[in-house]
Amino acid sequence: MGESMHVAQSTGYHPQRQQNQVVGSSSKLAKTWITTTILIFVFFIIFFGASISWLDMFVLGTESRIQISPISTRNTSKTTIPKIIIKIPLNCTSPNSNTTQTCPSNYPTKLDPEISSSETCPDYFRWIQQDLKVWEGTGITRETLERAKPIAHFRLVIKSGRLYVQKYDKAFQTRDVFTIWGILQLMRMYPGQVPDLELLFLCHDKPGIWKRDFKQEDNATWPPPPLFHYCGHRDAYDIVFPDWSFWGWPEVNLKEWNKLSEAIKEGNKKVKWEDRVPYAYWKGNPMVSISRRNFMKCNFSDKYDPMVRLYVQDWKRETRAGFKGSKLEDQCTHRYKIYIEGNAWSVSEKYILACDSMTLLIKPEFYDFFGRSMIPLKHYWPIRPHHCGDLKFAVEWGNNNTDKAQAIGREGSEYLMKSLEMKYVYDYMLYVLQGYGNLMKLDVTVPENATEVCSETMACPITDGGLIRQCMDDSLIMSPSVKAACDLPQPYDDDEMKSFLEKQERAERETGKWTDEYWEVQNKIFQQ
Repeated sequence: MGESMHVAQSTGYHPQRQQNQVVGSSSKLAKTWITTTILIFVFFIIFFGASISWLDMFVLGTESRIQISPISTRNTSKTTIPKIIIKIPLNCTSPNSNTTQTCPSNYPTKLDPEISSSETCPDYFRWIQQDLKVWEGTGITRETLERAKPIAHFRLVIKSGRLYVQKYDKAFQTRDVFTIWGILQLMRMYPGQVPDLELLFLCHDKPGIWKRDFKQEDNATWPPPPLFHYCGHRDAYDIVFPDWSFWGWPEVNLKEWNKLSEAIKEGNKKVKWEDRVPYAYWKGNPMVSISRRNFMKCNFSDKYDPMVRLYVQDWKRETRAGFKGSKLEDQCTHRYKIYIEGNAWSVSEKYILACDSMTLLIKPEFYDFFGRSMIPLKHYWPIRPHHCGDLKFAVEWGNNNTDKAQAIGREGSEYLMKSLEMKYVYDYMLYVLQGYGNLMKLDVTVPENATEVCSETMACPITDGGLIRQCMDDSLIMSPSVKAACDLPQPYDDDEMKSFLEKQERAERETGKWTDEYWEVQNKIFQQ
């Protein structure tokens, strides 16, 4: 013990004193570590803010009003990776300025979605290649394209991520305006993914490129000129594209599809299916076609009730009344709703199918882009043209088989609401334009008298607070999509398409047979 004490004194080693020194050093080290951590954290915040500012200036320009907000998205790994949403509001020139509204030069020209697709597109995407198939062997040359010019309303050119329009003819109401607006929103949603291309667009009701005028054995007319249009026909070559009403139809007070579909969903909840009026309902303009005028003869009378209620929509009177009687979300009150074409296909199809009512679909001659994959007796009840008795039987059948009728109505509505979300509409547009662009065998050029168009030049000059500007504001794509387009399904091969079409025809024949048998029995009863 004494020796130990002696060693300690002689060497200057004191256990208690050393312990105090160690504790003191640890405390200082801890304080230093905390201070260093705080400084690093502050430096990181400053650096992150500077990086965002740099990104805003470098990619989008110093005068941009683009807002960048961090979000969190799930990755396939267990960690959460921070992502960034770039918000792009309209950059309108001040109302007090005398300068003409111009297109901003600081849009993102290329932004790849950060989240890969995990879903396959709806089945109606399988028809895209079918619409473009006629030009697969030849491509689209300048000469081929220009032959569609005499019947087109406008030429649309996309080059280096910018859009130009050359107008040839005035379209009805604002069809051309909202068609162009919709393509601009597509480019805001998927910057850099729409290829350079030139296309010609027809805004009339009926297709313009009929097969009878273009024969493959005739080199002078083959291939047919490509023409984009709102509907197709089995005897036409028009390329089917979403119609203007998805972005709004101000003239008849229809909102853009996102808002209107949500309103119809809420409207469906107002009256349960079993409590709805047990008749078939239709309201529209019968003056646009002979088939609709004849259709009005199916209406109930004092002598006969075919169990349908048909009403004339007077748009002039409705406009004066402020559209109080034409809200589509208030028209889901009957168990059955009728779809009938107008001058050609009708935009009303999606609004009718969305109602949860069993849709009585009078066999159409024309088709839009999304309806081709619907199946009779699953999504709707098929009605033969010019057969008032088919309508009465469908209602009788539905009222005697309420569970089945309600299921058909629900299936049709769910098909529409799920497969026709605006994200899918844009995805469809993207794939059509990409496929079309791949067929271009010409140098994409901007005509001298074409005008560059962007969301700002279309929306900003409209300052009257009217429905046109409201529809544009409501449908404006504020951010490039962080999610990639859905995965394009394989197109139908010849056997698959034949089988699918036969399935549709069998269901139509079956309901026709049921209807005929019903009326045979009714006639016998009447004769007795």
